[in-house]
Amino acid sequence: MTDASAPAPSDTPAARKPSALQRLVFLAVTALCFVFLYLRLSGAAAREGLSLVHYMTRVFSNVDWVPWLGLMLAYSGFYFLVDTRVTTSALNWFLEKQIRYRDILPIRASAYIISIFSEQIGKGAMAYYLNRRHAVPGWEVGSVMLFIMFCEVFYLLTWAGIGYVFSRERLPEAFGLVPWLVLGGAVVLVAWIAYFRGLVLPGSGLRDKRILHAFRMARPWHYAAFLVLRSPALIGAGVVYTIALRLFGVPASFFTLFPYLPVIFFAATVPTPMRAAAITSWVILFPDNVGQMAAFGFVQHNFFVLFNALLGLLFWPRARRELLDK
Repeated sequence: MTDASAPAPSDTPAARKPSALQRLVFLAVTALCFVFLYLRLSGAAAREGLSLVHYMTRVFSNVDWVPWLGLMLAYSGFYFLVDTRVTTSALNWFLEKQIRYRDILPIRASAYIISIFSEQIGKGAMAYYLNRRHAVPGWEVGSVMLFIMFCEVFYLLTWAGIGYVFSRERLPEAFGLVPWLVLGGAVVLVAWIAYFRGLVLPGSGLRDKRILHAFRMARPWHYAAFLVLRSPALIGAGVVYTIALRLFGVPASFFTLFPYLPVIFFAATVPTPMRAAAITSWVILFPDNVGQMAAFGFVQHNFFVLFNALLGLLFWPRARRELLDK
């Protein structure tokens, strides 16, 4: 039985499609990214006396593909397990009904298929599944999905700050903004927690909305626990991306690369086709290896999304069977 009084999962913010204006903005950003990449790649090819096609063909032919494929297969599986652990824990923090890790695995994997097109709609699919399979009201799941998306921002900000502390002498001048962003984020987070604890604007009714249920229940330790549970994925990415860059012919070290990753992962969350914003970030941050970084960014981010979708196809029969059984 489902909660008939609860809004359908499609009504939750986690499942809403972007507006026409948002899509137009993202398409404009994508166009600017591809123009920037074309100009940079054409310039690099011209400096070597090659056509753009010949230049990029040479870049791709020099990649050590077999070790790279094995590395990415292993990392995608590792990320999936960490991601499912984070999702399961967050759900069990804020839902009355406790859900087992193994029961989240099929829908977390299946949602990756939809996430190729929209991460938000993928989270909405999870809300629908949990509503149908476990009779969890859609608004409760939507609230947890909002909590996860909110925490992702501060998780990346935290690691950007840590990376800056240990590598600030080797970072571009623009990274001088990182401490200020981290400080601003800390102020916002403290104010946010204080608001939902009733310490700020105690008469406000906004905090009582059902979709903000998870934030009302959240304590400071929940935010810290999210950081701890999610961090293995980023640390693992630092190791994997360092090795992968070397396989693309770019000398890299973990401590040089790691401070860049939170910035690049921020860019990867921008819903641009083929992860254009993330690819552009690699080229900007590593201007001495334009061709290799464009190829690396394109393959790395898009393979990761596609392989996660393949994981989803493996789990989809079980998820579908469990939905039909209901």
